[in-house]
Amino acid sequence: MGKRDDLIARYAEDLKSKCGITPDMALLTKVTIGCGPSIYDADASTVASSQPGELETVKKNFLIKKLGMKDGPELDEALDSVIETYGKSERNKYRAVIYYMLTKHFGKEAIYG
Repeated sequence: MGKRDDLIARYAEDLKSKCGITPDMALLTKVTIGCGPSIYDADASTVASSQPGELETVKKNFLIKKLGMKDGPELDEALDSVIETYGKSERNKYRAVIYYMLTKHFGKEAIYG
């Protein structure tokens, strides 16, 4: 297994153990690949959910640009819901896990066709 496979396994474990979600491994793999090289960078691979600017970046770059969502309160509510599910006190919230949960939340799996 390569480094990416190891990371995908770690993300799947987080989804199971911390979020109570059994992941769709094909979708999780595609979401992880979609994150690009950021998954290998310690800082970029996680989302600092306590920083409003970080959540704004997720909203603009992922929800609006990637998933094609329209900006509105439902995006903030979805982010809050995902962060709550992951656990506000959880120090390392992996970007790929958050993106996966947001993709499922909005039913946008087809984007990763």
